[in-house]
Amino acid sequence: MESEKQKQWLAQRFEENRGHLRAVAYRMLASASEADDAVQETWLRLSRSDARTIENLGGWLTTVVSRVCLDMLRSRTAKREEALERGATEPIAISRQADPEQETLLADSVGFALLIVLDRLDPAERLAFVLHDMFAVSFDEIASILSRSPEAARQLASRARRRVQGAPAVPTANFTEQRRVADAFLAAVHAGDFEGLIAVLDPDVVVRIDEAAARPGAPREIRGARNWAKGAIAFSQQLAGDIRPMLVNGEVGLVWAPRGHLLRVLRFSIADGRIATVDVIAEPARLNELELAVLGE
Repeated sequence: MESEKQKQWLAQRFEENRGHLRAVAYRMLASASEADDAVQETWLRLSRSDARTIENLGGWLTTVVSRVCLDMLRSRTAKREEALERGATEPIAISRQADPEQETLLADSVGFALLIVLDRLDPAERLAFVLHDMFAVSFDEIASILSRSPEAARQLASRARRRVQGAPAVPTANFTEQRRVADAFLAAVHAGDFEGLIAVLDPDVVVRIDEAAARPGAPREIRGARNWAKGAIAFSQQLAGDIRPMLVNGEVGLVWAPRGHLLRVLRFSIADGRIATVDVIAEPARLNELELAVLGE
């Protein structure tokens, strides 16, 4: 009887922490289904432990779920690197079985752009940033999870913070102009405004489309605003709501990342207030090489 009461008490305490654990896991993994798996594994580890020896159950659970997520991230990174070494031509996606609407709601709560950048951090950087900057976990605790010194954990978080926040590698005036043009482009394609799109494109704009982004039989390079605008609107109408402005290699560009998974980037060069060239990038190896950062308001 006493053992049964102990199990019930333990299950109740775990349920009290489930929401926090899932929030940590989702920000680490960017997948609702994988977050649920991590939380379930945390429960299994708790159920196999002697809870009477745990002084701070909430802290213990946060540590365990973080370690579970770290292992999952490292496995994911290894699989991605193996795929790139094989010269994979398909987008590298992590299997997600969760309800797409649920995924979208969760991604919105965190921020699509932030999820995209987090996905590009190495596992240790991601853990340090998420735990410290989002959940105020001390560097001493993070260090114990990573088996590193507190100073090393602090440096990981700092490096991740710089990559997340980014910094425009252009003068402020030029950066502001880039953001204005990118926003005008996005507004025009969302509204299906052909003339509005033409207005932000250089008449002789050059659009380069990589192999993964090109439709079968379609040209890989398109010249002229009117030659590209209709097709751009038609394609973008399918993606409305998922195209977001971000910093791409230090300059303003657009990304398509349904539920936080990066699939396509539009990299612009802007001259005299208009888009002069567009690189449409979808090849996983090229996407992996891009430096992306959250774009401030």
